Amino acid sequence: MNATEIPPFGLLAGYGLLIIPFAILLWAKVGVAGKVAVSVIRMTVQLLFVGLYLQVVFKLNNPWLNTLWLLVMITVADISIIRHAGLSFRRLALPLFIALLVGTAIPLFYFVGIILFHSNLLEARFVIPIGGMILGNCLRADIIGVRKFYSSIRQGNKVFLQQLAEGATLSEATHPYLRDALHEALAPTIATMATVGLVSLPGMMTGVILGGSDPSLAVMYQIAIMIAIFTGTSITILLAILLSRKVAFNSYGLLKNQIFQ
Repeated sequence: MNATEIPPFGLLAGYGLLIIPFAILLWAKVGVAGKVAVSVIRMTVQLLFVGLYLQVVFKLNNPWLNTLWLLVMITVADISIIRHAGLSFRRLALPLFIALLVGTAIPLFYFVGIILFHSNLLEARFVIPIGGMILGNCLRADIIGVRKFYSSIRQGNKVFLQQLAEGATLSEATHPYLRDALHEALAPTIATMATVGLVSLPGMMTGVILGGSDPSLAVMYQIAIMIAIFTGTSITILLAILLSRKVAFNSYGLLKNQIFQ
């Protein structure tokens, strides 16, 4: 057994740690213990399924299959963003999907082709884990940014309407809300970049080290992935707002109530 392997008994023992958060939740009477239990079960089943599937994907290493898996990941992320942001799937699924696709593809292929200097941009062992890291951060940032943008306009509707009445274009009237949404959505990533290495060792760096590589190589990978993640989230949030804005407002610049669930 390699030093980085986890035996089955060790993994089962890991579930023992859940006694602590469950005890805290029950003692504080938070009332989410059931949801946590379901989430843990779902996490376990999903990861086991993905692990088995990725073994096949990595073995076949078929560009079309790899692309299909990335599209499935983006679709699931798209649905999650819309659900958590409280928006209409029918009206906003496509613009948010396009934003996620572009925001993930640009830093992903730049990472594989330019930073790693790999000729096969759709190599399974690169595009799937790296794409997943970029997409996961885009998902979290999009939920914050898109929800902030539309909820702020909805709550400050009088100020927004006054700007339109004074002759501002839709782009001009929504710019302050777009700026605030970008700031709030990117703040966690900026804070992570400012403290990485001091507060924690992130996933990419930890994985490379546990894989037996030199820490200096892990540092280079982590720097590259953090830049890719920040680039991807910036692109995704901006495109998500700009593209969804085209269908979220009517010809008079008024926010449509139909875009909300």
